[in-house]
This record gives sequence, C-alpha cells and structure tokens, in this order.
Amino acid sequence: MGNRLSKIATRTGDDGTTGLGDGSRTDKDSPRVHAMGDVDELNSHLGLLLCEDMPPAMREQLVSIQHDLFDLGGELCIPGYTLIQEAHVARLDGLLADYNADLPALKDFILPAGSRAASLAHVCRTICRRAERSVVSLGRVEAVNEAPRQYLNRLSDLMFVLSRVLNRYAGGGDVLWERERSR
Repeated sequence: MGNRLSKIATRTGDDGTTGLGDGSRTDKDSPRVHAMGDVDELNSHLGLLLCEDMPPAMREQLVSIQHDLFDLGGELCIPGYTLIQEAHVARLDGLLADYNADLPALKDFILPAGSRAASLAHVCRTICRRAERSVVSLGRVEAVNEAPRQYLNRLSDLMFVLSRVLNRYAGGGDVLWERERSR
C-alpha cells in the first residue's frame, strides 16, 4: 500500500493537473482521469444503492464489487499496473448466471423504473456504461489491460439483471415499455 494521505488540500492541482499513483502528473481532463472519475462515480452510486433494502447476499456481492471498483480505479491510476484479473470477470459471469436463472425471459423492452432500489441499479448501469466507454477511449491513446474493460462490460449487464431482481424483491416486476402508449 502506498503512502497514506494526511493532507487532502495540497494545492498541487491548482494548475489543472493531478498526480497519478506512479508519481507522474497529468491533466485533469485527460482520458485517464476521465476513466478514473467515471469509475469513482460508479462506486459512489453503488454506495447509494447499498442504502436501499435488498437481499443480504446481494448486499455482500455489491460491497465486494465496490472493492473491485476501488482496485480498478487504482489500476487506472498507475499506468502499466494490473489489479483486475480474469477471475474478477469470471465472478461477475457467475453472478449474472445465478441471478438471471430465476428471471423470466424478456419479451419486451423494460424501462429504468420500478422500485427505488431497482431505479438506482439502473443509474449504476448507465454510469457503468459511461465508465466502460471512458476506459475504451483511454485504450485508444494509452495501453490499458483488457480485464478492466471486460469487468465494466459484465458489471453493466449485472446491474441490469439486478434491477429486475430488485423490482421483484420489492413486490413488483419489470416496468415494460409500451409501444402503443399514447404520448
């Protein structure tokens, strides 16, 4: 573990740059910082989702995912460093299979709605997609490992599935898009 921060307001970023984990500095609007920020925002929204009522096993899994996202942010913060592995992606694949097994097949599009917890899971899904796009953009200009991109891709799918599970947990179901609804 690196140095612990004892002073938060260092003023070193007043010039529009920020320090990376390897000691180098980069512009605050660089693709790397965008990716780090999107992952951090996702993690914060997962924290908000965790304030809601949900099955205890799901809560524990989301807390583990928060730790993974913190590691993913660390990997992005240190160019060339690896923290997220194929095993992390495989764990999400397993969760996807487990949660999806009990859900009815989708025959219609669903709206990002329903219970508060399900709606927050949808917000996490959309932020996760943005984080994934940011990591892809970063990969076009700097070397990025495959696992973080794959992890975010699987996590956004999992958040979609969890939103469906959370609606059922709250006593509801999917909120379907209605093609013929009068507007």
